Amino acid sequence: MEDKSSTNQGPHKLLIQGRKSAELTGVREVVSFDAKEVILNTTMGALVIRGNDFFVRRLTVEKGEVELEGQIDSFIYTDKPGRTGENGSLLKRLFR
Repeated sequence: MEDKSSTNQGPHKLLIQGRKSAELTGVREVVSFDAKEVILNTTMGALVIRGNDFFVRRLTVEKGEVELEGQIDSFIYTDKPGRTGENGSLLKRLFR
C-alpha cells in the first residue's frame, strides 16, 4: 500500500518557459493564489511567484505538480512555510 503522506514529497523542479509559463513539481500546498501572486509550499521551502495575469493551467495535488501561465516577474524562496492563516490553505478553504 502506498503512503499518501509522501506522495508529493518528491524532488522539486521548476521549468520556466519565456517568462510566460512555469511547471513545478515537489509542491506540497497551494497557500495563496491570485492574478498577481502565487504562494506555494514546496519540498524546498515556501515559494512566492509574482507577476500579472496568472491562471493555473493544471494542478495535480496527488503528484505535487502545478502549471501556471501569466507574466512572470519573480520567484522568491524562503525557508519559512507559506502563510496559511487561521483558515488553512487555499485548497482546504475551496473544498469545505
